Amino acid sequence: MGTAARPVIELLDTTRHDRSGFSCGVAALDRYLQSQAGQDARRRVAFPYVLVEPPSPNVLGFYTLSNTSLQAAELPATLVKKLPRYPVLPATLLGRLAVDGKGRGKGLGSELLLDALRRCLRSETASLAVVVDAKDDAAASFYERHDFMRLPEQPNRLFMPMAEIEKLFGAPGS
Repeated sequence: MGTAARPVIELLDTTRHDRSGFSCGVAALDRYLQSQAGQDARRRVAFPYVLVEPPSPNVLGFYTLSNTSLQAAELPATLVKKLPRYPVLPATLLGRLAVDGKGRGKGLGSELLLDALRRCLRSETASLAVVVDAKDDAAASFYERHDFMRLPEQPNRLFMPMAEIEKLFGAPGS
């Protein structure tokens, strides 16, 4: 990396972070980062986090986090039997995750995912799991390689229980 600082992941700051040249190859994700992410943050609909390599303001990757819920009936029976009998359970949605084309093959997607999981684990709000909606089979495979499980009735919706995230980071279980 030469004299550049180590890449950092931080909350999107629309005045400091340059999103204009970001291109991950998926127009909807590029458009979201360039024109919608700042609005979502201001409205508290989702919190976008960006990967940058200071001193450059160029965004190399991003993800968003927001609250969601899961229907108990959506989850595998083996997990549900260990839970309280609530019909709806709190979860965290990892809504979008993308890496600029120039950063492909460098492990940045995994770095972003691990940062998101770490933030979810440290959250002060209750969350049973982290949920993702994979755009396609390649995205679903990426999450499965990171131990996400598909919901039985919704194959493009995957989740990782918070208990597994605790194990991943060696955090004490509840």
